[in-house]
Amino acid sequence: MSRRSLTLLKNLARNANGSGIQTRSVTYMPRPGDGAPRAVTLIPGDGIGPLVTNAVEQVMEAMHAPIFFEKYDVHGEMSRMPPEVMESIRKNKVCLKGGLKTPVGGGVSSLNVQLRKELDLFASLVNCFNLPGLPTRHENVDIVVIRENTEGEYAGLEHEVVPGVVESLKVITKFCSERIAKYAFEYAYLNNRKKVTAVHKANIMKLADGLFLESCREVAKKYPSITYNEIIVDNCCMQLVAKPEQFDVMVTPNLYGNLVANTAAGIAGGTGVMPGGNVGADHAVFEQGASAGNVGKDKIVLENKANPVALLLSSAMMLRHLQFPSFADRLETAVKKVIAEGKCRTKDLGGTSTTQEVVDAVIAKLD
Repeated sequence: MSRRSLTLLKNLARNANGSGIQTRSVTYMPRPGDGAPRAVTLIPGDGIGPLVTNAVEQVMEAMHAPIFFEKYDVHGEMSRMPPEVMESIRKNKVCLKGGLKTPVGGGVSSLNVQLRKELDLFASLVNCFNLPGLPTRHENVDIVVIRENTEGEYAGLEHEVVPGVVESLKVITKFCSERIAKYAFEYAYLNNRKKVTAVHKANIMKLADGLFLESCREVAKKYPSITYNEIIVDNCCMQLVAKPEQFDVMVTPNLYGNLVANTAAGIAGGTGVMPGGNVGADHAVFEQGASAGNVGKDKIVLENKANPVALLLSSAMMLRHLQFPSFADRLETAVKKVIAEGKCRTKDLGGTSTTQEVVDAVIAKLD
């Protein structure tokens, strides 16, 4: 090899290591027509819902994201989801929603549960992870809770046997258990996750939770590269607050998943920063990942101090679902920069900022 060629190769190697030419990252190659704007059904909801959904609208407009919203006024005290809303979601396939307040007691059923059942949104996914710059008690937390969304205690099969005695039925089927287990393992496989943990109470509910575990074990055999283990739900809660970094992907029946996801969210930074969504074979609904406990807090609404981070990150999940990955990356990066900088945070994160101030900060950080 000539001296000139050798020098050229050394220069190329030096540049490839970051001291000169910028290398182009691997890019997403869209299919023809992928850039066409997509319609998304928007349900602002109750309480802080209109504040945080408006935050998403502002950021999407600032990014010139290829989506437009069909907005509907829906509230939790309604007896049923309006037909035109269901028609819009079925047409658009994707929905973004704020929290809908569920009345406690009485005869009004939850619109959230209705939505999941009617659209067969069988999988709820909540990602609980540490955000750089946001101090928490535990580090290296990155948990994905995948919850069966259509049966279990949420089946709503309750009746009064005799006065003073109420029976509530928990329904577990092999079909739904296998379906959620397959989704959890498929998620782990596609996202390079290493472990799936099934959460149960089969030591007491031997038939119902036993069937859930049996289904998980059968599916686990088809994914030998992914570690599978099981944990009783009460021990799971203790382990979550003691050593959450041991968990990766968790698959749960309906009620346990709600409890586990909220516990994990509290450990990783709070419900105000945890994204989530509900997905089925044909439709997806994105919302704040953990319980929207601030839905009914009028003071937060009046002071305009609701935390929009959770729904902004959920909308990034939505953008990725719609195959707009670069927009999702830009949004996530901007949100994480604002959190890491620490200058603009709402009260739940130790700051004094308003919702609008957080939105303005995120928009300023967009690349």
